[in-house]
Amino acid sequence: MKIIYMGTPDFAVSPLTALIGAGHEIACVLTRADKPKGRGHEMSVPPVKAEALKHNIPVLQPLKMKDPELWHKIKSYGADIAVVAAYGKILPPEILAVPPMGCVNIHASLLPDYRGAAPIQWAILDGKKETGITTMKMDEGLDTGDILKQYKIPIGSTETGGSLFDKLTVLGAEAILDTLKGLESGSIVPRKQGDSSTGYASMLTKEMGEIDWKKDAAETERKVRAFDPWPGSFTFWNGRQLKIWKCHPENGKNNVGVKTGTVLKAEKEIILVQAGSGSILSLDEVQAEGKKRMPAADFLRGCRMKEGDILSGKAELSSH
Repeated sequence: MKIIYMGTPDFAVSPLTALIGAGHEIACVLTRADKPKGRGHEMSVPPVKAEALKHNIPVLQPLKMKDPELWHKIKSYGADIAVVAAYGKILPPEILAVPPMGCVNIHASLLPDYRGAAPIQWAILDGKKETGITTMKMDEGLDTGDILKQYKIPIGSTETGGSLFDKLTVLGAEAILDTLKGLESGSIVPRKQGDSSTGYASMLTKEMGEIDWKKDAAETERKVRAFDPWPGSFTFWNGRQLKIWKCHPENGKNNVGVKTGTVLKAEKEIILVQAGSGSILSLDEVQAEGKKRMPAADFLRGCRMKEGDILSGKAELSSH
């Protein structure tokens, strides 16, 4: 097939390379604009752009999608279909109507659940046991188009946002090749989406990483996994940020009447913290501000954390 490809982050690179490797013709790639990055504010190109340039594929980086010149440019390529993976822009009806076979989206959830920008992390946060890839015929709504095919994988008990991202990136590449074969053969029957049983998978922000110790230990443990590697989960100890990378609930232990966020134990290799509903969270791997991430045992050898210390949020710190 002759394809217009639209995508921006790392998630969209594997499907692009898979399409190229399978012999599909990529007429052009649409991606987001280059952005300044780091302290030097040097311009950084989107991962999909970098991959496209390796293969000498024309790249378009429109600032506005509602631009007649853009529509005509896309139409001039004479593509059969558009494939979209985490592009980051809403496609207007004029662009959706350009390819004769429409626009197919690769979405990292089992739609209609987890429509939105961060389905991978929200599935872990909510304690789901499985997720997957949905290939979908795009319409004017946000992740609401007809489902073409779905591909399921389990979510492991130690799954992080990063590990699940990697698995779904590979699955997304396999899924789009399989879906395009089905569309070419006519074997796929699109089906309407029902109502979602989950909340909207909103985009993550750094601020969302702050731990609320009033939540129970199991929920906090899921958050730590979901937000690894970004935005990370953090709290504050002695006025400085403390990131938590690995932890586990102390099952079978229940403690009531203690302020949440209180350090219950900090000795040898064990850090226990009071969480909500009487639950207790054990911190296994942490990162002090300005330091590397390390096991709790190494952290305790180099700090003076003690029983009775309070782990808190910025708002609580500023009130003292």
